[in-house]
Amino acid sequence: MNKWKKELSFILVLLLVIVLTACGSTSGETKSEQTGVSDEELTIGQINWAENIAVTNMWKAILEDKGYNVKLSALNMGPMMMALKGGALDASLEVWLPVQDSNYLEKFQDTVNFSESTWFDNAKVGLVVPTYLEEVNSVEDLNEHKELFNGDIIGFDPGSGTMEVTDKLIEDYNLEFELIPSSEPAMLSEIKKAVENEKPIVAPLWSPHWVFSKYDLKFLEDPQNTFGGVEKIHHATRHGFEKDYPEVSEWFKNWKMDDQQIGQLIDYVESAEDPLEGAKKWVEENQELIGEWVK
Repeated sequence: MNKWKKELSFILVLLLVIVLTACGSTSGETKSEQTGVSDEELTIGQINWAENIAVTNMWKAILEDKGYNVKLSALNMGPMMMALKGGALDASLEVWLPVQDSNYLEKFQDTVNFSESTWFDNAKVGLVVPTYLEEVNSVEDLNEHKELFNGDIIGFDPGSGTMEVTDKLIEDYNLEFELIPSSEPAMLSEIKKAVENEKPIVAPLWSPHWVFSKYDLKFLEDPQNTFGGVEKIHHATRHGFEKDYPEVSEWFKNWKMDDQQIGQLIDYVESAEDPLEGAKKWVEENQELIGEWVK
């Protein structure tokens, strides 16, 4: 037993020395100054949404071209914010404001950097139905046609900002509906099956999204404006990121995309076997645009 304790003590001391040595090496230096770009690892959060997979892989391709080592970490929005707060994550590339992710802004504004710059300025969120449902055009029409939808709104990731706003929408309009959580792929699969069979379905969706180019869907009017009007998409970083990666921080702030650009990027990523390969192809074909960001 004494021998075991001595060995354990030695291991603990050794670990302490390693930790202190690592901490000591950071004095007054940024990561770039310590290691050089080629040895750096940036960790970017990725949410399982079509446009998020597209832009995270796009930035992985761009940054690795510049010599950075980029890791993508799959997380939902809540854990993503906690990881940024704790410093385990460097950046999250998709924060919808002023409405959809306002709860995360309120909760983490003192511990996470929410960029004032935006990369997409004409986003929209709301409930959608297929266009062949001519009698349903507003959220206010839903209760009247409750049986048509079996009282279900088909949702996606629980805890996402849009799902929370959808819960609020149900309260605001006194809807006799239940929001069914799942995942974005599962929700899109249900939309696909419904549209192919001309069946009714209602789901929360957002634009930009490739699904609107594939199926004829319409946003329901939202007279109380629960979902808000035009949304803008920001990025967020951990505290200290601008100091550690000033160059990358500036590139993120320069980043701007329009509907056509993000739509094409999503299409390239969705159609490729490997999302990164699809993103690389798009990056190769859009060097002039990327040069406006990375300068």
